[in-house]
Order: sequence, then structure tokens, then C-alpha cells
Amino acid sequence: MSNRRTFLATASLLSVGAFLGCTSSNNTEKETDHSDKWYMPDEGELHLRTWMAFVANDYIWEDVQIPVVKKDLARIARTIAKYEPVSILVAVKDQALAKKLIGDKHNYPIDFYTCDTDDLWIRDTGPSFVVNNRQEKAAVDFNFNGWGNKQEHFLDSQVASFIAMKSKVPLINTNLTLEGGCFEINGQSNAIMTESCIINNNRNPNKTKKEIGEQLKSTLGLQNITWLKGIKDQDITDGHTDFYARFTGENIVLVSRDNYQGSHDYTVTRKNIDTLKDAKDQNNRRYTLHILDTPNQIHPIGNKVNKEDDFAAGYIGYYLCNGAVIMQAFGDLEADKKAYDTLAKLFPDRVIEQIRTDGIASGGGSIHCATQQEPKV
Repeated sequence: MSNRRTFLATASLLSVGAFLGCTSSNNTEKETDHSDKWYMPDEGELHLRTWMAFVANDYIWEDVQIPVVKKDLARIARTIAKYEPVSILVAVKDQALAKKLIGDKHNYPIDFYTCDTDDLWIRDTGPSFVVNNRQEKAAVDFNFNGWGNKQEHFLDSQVASFIAMKSKVPLINTNLTLEGGCFEINGQSNAIMTESCIINNNRNPNKTKKEIGEQLKSTLGLQNITWLKGIKDQDITDGHTDFYARFTGENIVLVSRDNYQGSHDYTVTRKNIDTLKDAKDQNNRRYTLHILDTPNQIHPIGNKVNKEDDFAAGYIGYYLCNGAVIMQAFGDLEADKKAYDTLAKLFPDRVIEQIRTDGIASGGGSIHCATQQEPKV
């Protein structure tokens, strides 16, 4: 029931001339020095803005999903804009609809950048922002390849450099291929990552776990990585971390538990809990775990044979913005309330905004997958 995105039909390579794409400028400096001066802040630290992509292309999404997905994206943008600015990538053909759905009644500005993209998952396609102790900021490009070439991604492969240009920060190039959903970071040198999506020949062939780990530590400013085994080939992401475990404090981890025995995540989530119970941070301290159960009732959208398996039913995919937690509701009143209460307890100084995003969930993703924070320095 709570699988991530199932394999979506890959369109044949589209004509470059048919799209504006996300064209970046030569003015964006390219950095290759992955000095440990750079580190990725915790998502809960102060943001300059949130990046999103307003898109649901018919060569990826079913017709019945598209209008629901776009309404979900507008709802997420409006909710975040109560607390911080939002910048949205949107194709020319969608700009009128995006502006209509989002409206102009929000506390902070919502800006639109003309850019064609394949899909909405900007957590994966966009850059990961890093900072240093000199109050400088850069954007890391992890060479998005459509989750191991499972989906059309020519346009999405340009998103990281485009956002770096618009943010006016240097772009850090790496020789690693992965996505922002592959890792969870607490801003204190610790990370949780899944082997199944990073240590995988469809992304990083001929690289050892040690080599990849050392590069990630250098690039993101880490000292310690806890590796979850994850699971390959059951969904398009090969088991992203941000569907399984999230830091809610320096030494506190919220971990998902799937109780639907028909799901492959029933076993995976229990293995994750066992691994995290034994894990230690860079100071040799064990993590404090809080377990969050997935909902028992969901409302799939679409006509796929296994549409219930396509649906991302889990509460771990929340997003932290300035002063608030934006989280999912699924219509399971008991589970929704329990998830709300858990996050309210773990984030006592933040407003909890719980919204329905069934369209996005029907594509196997979450609010977290559809957003990318840009830190303020």
C-alpha cells in the first residue's frame, strides 16, 4: 500500500527543439573543489525560499491524475507561502493555470520562472544547497538520471544548474549520481542514506560503498553515515531515505512503520527500525527513535492495475519551512491525528499544517519530494 513511485512508462527521447528547457548561463561558476568547508544545513534551519515545479506531463502522468496533482501543487505552494517565499518552475503553457490556482492571497511572494521540466520531483532534480562558515552558499548537482534511467529526464537533468543560476550561486559538480531523496541530514555531520538507491549500478557503477561514502562526506560536510539497506527495483526510486526516516533533532529520528502486510515495505520498515536502533552518531551516541505508522485507509487516483501499490501512504514525507511543518493527511482520521500529534510533539515551536495531497501521493511521492529548500545565510 505504501510503495513509492512504481515504474512509469518512459517516453522516447523528446525533441529538444520542442521545449524551452531550463537553460543556464555561463555566468554560473563551476566548482570542482569539494573541500569540507561546505556542509548541508538541516532542513529546519532558516530558509531564503522554497523551490517547486508546477508540472504533470501527460507522457508520465495519467489524464485523471493531472488536474488533481496541479491542485495539490498549488495547495502546497500557498501553504508554504504563509511562512516563506516560494519560487516555482513552470512551462509557458502552464503559467496561466498555475497563477489561477495559486492566486495572490499569501503572506510571502510566489515567483514563477519559465522552465520546461519532465516531472515535479524537485527534491530529486534540483540542487542540494550547501553553505560554509564564511556565509557563502553553493548548489550541488548530483547528475539526476531519472532514477537510474527509468523515466524520461532530459529536461529534468538541467534543473540543478538552472536553479543555481537563478539563485546566483556557484554550482558544485560531482561525479556521483543520486537524488536529494536518497539522503537525510541533520546539519550536525550525520546522515541517513539507503544503499539500494546510491550503491547501485544504475547510478554509480564501478564505485565501492567506501568510495561513494567518502565523496558524500566531503561534498555535504559529513562525518558519519548510517546506511539503511533499502530495497531495489520495487519502486522507481529504489527506496528513498525520505520515505523511511527523518531527523527531527540532532539525535532524534522519526522512522516509518508500514503495517500493511501486503506491502514490501512491511519488512523493509522493520529492518530500518532495527538498523537505526543500533546506529550511533559521530559522537558514539545512539539515536532516540520515534515510530510513525502509515495510514490504513487511502484514496488512490488513477486507473493502474496496482494503483494502491503506487500510492505513497506515509507521513514521513513532511517538509519544514520557516516556522512550520507542512505534512500529509490521507483521510484516515485516526492515523492522520496520531501523525499530527507526533509531529506537534517533536516540533513544539512550529505550526503544523496538515493538508491533503492525494494526487501527488498517487504518483508515489510526498510534499517533501515536491519541494527543495534554499537556506538563508
